[in-house]
Amino acid sequence: MIEFKCIADLEAFLKSEFPLAEVPFNWNIAPEKCPADMTGDLTVNCFRFARIFRAAPDKIAEMSAEFLSRHADVEKAERIKAFVNLTLKGYAVHRDSVARLNELLDSGKVQQDKRQRILIEFSAPNTNKPQHLGHVRNNTLGMSLASLLKRVGHDVIAINLVNDRGIHICKSMLAYQRFGNGATPQSAGVKGDHLVGDFYVKFNTALKLELEELKKNKPELAGKDDEDLFLETEIGRATQKMLQDWEAGDPDVIALWKTMNSWVFAGFDVTYKRMGIKFDHTYLESQTYLLGKDLVAESLKKGVFTQRPDGAVVVDLGKMGQKVVLRSDGTSVYITQDIGTTLKKYEDYKPDSQIWVVGDEQILHFNMLFAILKKMGYSWADNLFHLVYGMVNLPTGKMKSREGTVVDADDLFNEMVELAKDAARERCGDEVSEEEIAARSEIIGMGALKFMLLKFNPKTTMTFDPQASVKFEGDTGPYVQYACARINSIERKSIERGIKCDDNPDWTLLTKEEEKALSIAAYFYPEALLDAAGKKDNSVLVEYLLDLAKAFNRFYRECPVLAADDETLCKSRLALCFRIRTILADGLNTLTIGVPEAM
Repeated sequence: MIEFKCIADLEAFLKSEFPLAEVPFNWNIAPEKCPADMTGDLTVNCFRFARIFRAAPDKIAEMSAEFLSRHADVEKAERIKAFVNLTLKGYAVHRDSVARLNELLDSGKVQQDKRQRILIEFSAPNTNKPQHLGHVRNNTLGMSLASLLKRVGHDVIAINLVNDRGIHICKSMLAYQRFGNGATPQSAGVKGDHLVGDFYVKFNTALKLELEELKKNKPELAGKDDEDLFLETEIGRATQKMLQDWEAGDPDVIALWKTMNSWVFAGFDVTYKRMGIKFDHTYLESQTYLLGKDLVAESLKKGVFTQRPDGAVVVDLGKMGQKVVLRSDGTSVYITQDIGTTLKKYEDYKPDSQIWVVGDEQILHFNMLFAILKKMGYSWADNLFHLVYGMVNLPTGKMKSREGTVVDADDLFNEMVELAKDAARERCGDEVSEEEIAARSEIIGMGALKFMLLKFNPKTTMTFDPQASVKFEGDTGPYVQYACARINSIERKSIERGIKCDDNPDWTLLTKEEEKALSIAAYFYPEALLDAAGKKDNSVLVEYLLDLAKAFNRFYRECPVLAADDETLCKSRLALCFRIRTILADGLNTLTIGVPEAM
């Protein structure tokens, strides 16, 4: 890890003062940014290593403050209880952070011996409807986490498991048979996933009418749930029959299923491409739904599972209760398939760990799945992780797929880009062509969407406001992108004026507090990367990028770059700007967010 020289010297000093201490091989002091209500650049928390040196934290802080106060790089060292607040000299800050940019970027990687092969599964759409805002959050969390884990040095495999079978798929198919009139995506002029989704809505409209008529004719059924009355309706029985025919291999049903699936997959490909998503492998539930049954049978023989008098196979999960893994008729439940699919993924890729990006309504399911796999004796089951995320709503409230009130992902993308276009036109006027505005707005709009979805801890249930997320001011993606664009503009103007940035600028000239604060903020980029990766939470990186962009804007307001007092100072400030742009762009790219040349 890149370190400030005074901190590295403090480490050596403490080791020499406590020669009998058992200091870990890779031990280092991790300074923190000094709290805003205190004076200083860095804070050393001596509580964190008092146990190593077996001394009181206050004593270590006193020794550290005394040592640091004499250090050539330090202007002031102040002890407050077990903390030491440091004010560094400007040249030392720049020398040990932005001046060593390549080392700084490389420091944002885990140690070689801690790098893993990680399999992450996300998206998991159904082929009976297009993807919606909920899927967009899932996709954004999954793709950005995969990107982050790669950025810090892990080997990452991105997996999609598509649900392309079951009663819900048959609902769209039956509706198409009855109401489709031979329509195709080409003849209807719509994406295939939207076309199939329209028939899913039409099915539920027809089902609702039948249920109303049923309850009207049979008042005794009025209090029953609609799901319990599904097979009491003609359309429900027809759908169940279609599912049975599909599982029996009926050629006509299979042909229709393949055709409609192909429409949906073509539509999904467009959605994924626009989000920048690429999967290393896509599993289909139609190919995996029978997996797990043999594994359950083997574990039953070994006594891991037990069989009830009615023939059902169950597993005792302690406080979580008993879980059925095979029904009494020998058919699988959903967790049976997950057992088999998890093992298949392990056998296919031999990952060190597996991650599932799935909503919080499935917490119990995954707790049970992991517990079952441990009971079955798989040692790697200790390295399975459910990345839980909360619902995402709109200011108008919740969404419902079956009623057609969801926000389709593609429609949301279009809205975000149009909002970005409006903002770009307002800023650019007639100076920029519509083609250029369209290109910029795609990057800005999609970036604004992703940034806002990543801004919150995944577990948070959030409300997404498209208009607020695309603003160029505030805690938004465009605010961070604009910092990069502003530096691009500075660079273009410097080239026009014939000012060339030095590769080895004079960092001693950058003595202003805003310049120093910007380099201090840059220093903590590797920590933000590693912290976000360790927590599997990109909101940590989002917060860091916002702070860095704010530090740059304060610098920009107070420290003229091209209008600096002399050319040497101008070149040094240019070097600082360009290095900050590199870090901002690297962070945004890690979040899978692009950076436009101009806003």
